[in-house]
Amino acid sequence: MPSYGLLVAGFHYPNIAEDEFDDWYDTEHIPERLSVKGFLNAERWVAADGAKTALATYDLESLAVLKQPSYVTKKGDGRSPWSKRIARKTELFCRLTAEQIVPGHAVAPGNAGGLLMFATNVSPDVEKDFNAWYDEEHVPALRKVPGCLSARRFRTDEGAPQYVALYHLKDPEVASCDAWKKAVDTPWTAKIRPHLKDTLRLVLRKYNSQRA
Repeated sequence: MPSYGLLVAGFHYPNIAEDEFDDWYDTEHIPERLSVKGFLNAERWVAADGAKTALATYDLESLAVLKQPSYVTKKGDGRSPWSKRIARKTELFCRLTAEQIVPGHAVAPGNAGGLLMFATNVSPDVEKDFNAWYDEEHVPALRKVPGCLSARRFRTDEGAPQYVALYHLKDPEVASCDAWKKAVDTPWTAKIRPHLKDTLRLVLRKYNSQRA
């Protein structure tokens, strides 16, 4: 059975009315994606610090889902006029697809109020040690932090950076609590950290529609 896939899209949207951006996402974009067979869910997130930054994450039955005509025809020139207008007014700062490597077939929990996304490239000469650190120490330690509901790792297939970790949290504040800081403050982490490049760390809050 193929590992589950992941689609991530991140936008900065300072130059568009928030209600238009949300209406597009909620009434057109996400329903389009969920109409494609193999999309398991769709979650929206906004920056915990109040910045006009948004992230959408989609769990997939496999990366092959993204090769289906029902998905491909909705990209590029197949986008609706509304989608093209939104694209002109926003900045797509992150788009990637990835394969789940740990645990392999887990979907996002439905009760998370926060999300930490950490994506990074790693120097090839330490990649083996990097993966061992993540799988043997880092992810197991963070899973034990109170308020961490899920910890999953992905290897990027399209886009960048090359590795992605998603941590679903009770709320965004979990990512800055003392237990979280203690879990990441280890000698092995200190050894790995200098070899990480082009890192992207986002702490986000679950988006809640204000639509009546």
